[in-house]
Amino acid sequence: MRVLWLCLGCLSFAIGIIGAFLPLLPTVPLMLLATFCFAKSSERLHGWLINHPRFGPAIQDWQQHRAISKRAKIAATVSIVAAFSISLAIGLRPTLLAIQAVTLIAVSIFIWSRPNS
Repeated sequence: MRVLWLCLGCLSFAIGIIGAFLPLLPTVPLMLLATFCFAKSSERLHGWLINHPRFGPAIQDWQQHRAISKRAKIAATVSIVAAFSISLAIGLRPTLLAIQAVTLIAVSIFIWSRPNS
């Protein structure tokens, strides 16, 4: 089972790294998932990720306070607006746009309702 958690953690971490460069992939939630998976599979990788200079502070804020930094909230909001704008630009069907809008509004409410770190 540890190997499965390790593979899931590595996959989540890799996709999270890609998300650092692509605005539509959420980096921090994937790093949180990687942290969870590494906690179940590799104490060394878990510690490394928790103490990582780039990802560690956001992970620690979430684990200790369930907080999201204002900078991350703004970046997430910009990504949400960009994703919805792309959907509008490519002409998705109104039903799909409605589903996407409801989902993105719910995500935005969740993000902005968390305390600032």
